[in-house]
Amino acid sequence: MRYLSLARLLLAAMLAINGAAMLATPEFWYAMTPGVMEIGPHNLHFVRDIGCAYLVSGAGLFWLWRNPHAWPAAIAGGAFLALHALVHVGEMLAGGFDPHHAWRDLPGVFPVPVLAFLLAWPCQRTLHTLPKEDAHAEMDRTAPARRL
Repeated sequence: MRYLSLARLLLAAMLAINGAAMLATPEFWYAMTPGVMEIGPHNLHFVRDIGCAYLVSGAGLFWLWRNPHAWPAAIAGGAFLALHALVHVGEMLAGGFDPHHAWRDLPGVFPVPVLAFLLAWPCQRTLHTLPKEDAHAEMDRTAPARRL
């Protein structure tokens, strides 16, 4: 369980740092990220939009690292990563990328959403398999904070 927690934290940091770099220094990020310049000209707004999505994905995993009940946030962040990977697949199938682009994208684009989902999913199963008495005790304990 400790390794799972550490993996969540590391992936959250990696995603958030990438997103923050895209927001703070989009020109530097564009120039330094392998293969990005081959795809098309720099678009400041686009890089920052995607940076926001990476930052939110990292935040969802960080939240999960802090609170196992935050698995929906981590799943949502993983959904962005999966859709991003599918965009790459679609472009490859449409002939927008040559084969060396696929090999270049392989380590950084395709395994990341799989890893994000794997890191988020065990929490969901764990929370739904709690005995009912534990769930009721948790509800009773937090009831005063929910009162209006």
